[in-house]
Amino acid sequence: MDWNPIILTAKLALVTTMVLLIISIPLAYWLAHSKSRIKPVIETLVSMPLVLPPTVLGFYLLMTFSPGNAFGSWIEDWFGIRLIFSFTGLVIGSVIYSLPFMVNPIQSGLASLPSSLTEASYILGKSKIKTLFSVLLPNIKPSLLTGIVLAFAHTVGEFGVVLMIGGNIPEKTKVVSIAIYDEVEALNYSNAHMYSLILIIITFIVLLSVYLINGGYLKRFWK
Repeated sequence: MDWNPIILTAKLALVTTMVLLIISIPLAYWLAHSKSRIKPVIETLVSMPLVLPPTVLGFYLLMTFSPGNAFGSWIEDWFGIRLIFSFTGLVIGSVIYSLPFMVNPIQSGLASLPSSLTEASYILGKSKIKTLFSVLLPNIKPSLLTGIVLAFAHTVGEFGVVLMIGGNIPEKTKVVSIAIYDEVEALNYSNAHMYSLILIIITFIVLLSVYLINGGYLKRFWK
């Protein structure tokens, strides 16, 4: 069995999760506290990957990133980066596709905090940024953990988006989900079974960890 798809999948999931965390915290904070008229539009755009077929999103990203398109051509000419059929393109596609899985839990956590917590921080002279990182985020650790785990697990299981953008290039864009599809097409069911079993084990461990930590079971165990 080729282990490269598993390594590439883990790398993609880790990079995507880190990028999502950086993007999602300020976005979720704005969504949780903003009264702007465009807030429903932004919330809709963020949540659209939850209901859109992955192939639809993948198709339009493929068209946008293609060198035959103005944007894709500009990126390649000015930065020397080809987004389609590349790991960079996979990351961008995965970030867009998994965005709601990170933003929504963090937004819900921030929105559930009492306003008095923020007001008290301002009275003590803390800025908005310091309040966010030293007061608000420490109080929504379960929401942060949920967002991180869901984004990671969702990226691990991607198929349609990564196939449309990255194709099927060994050691470059061929992730586990695509490897499983290839093995089934070639009637190599034993390899497909091994890849699938590895994904099941990884997702089970990751999700179980969230429930154990958020439910306080680990603290009870160590006591």
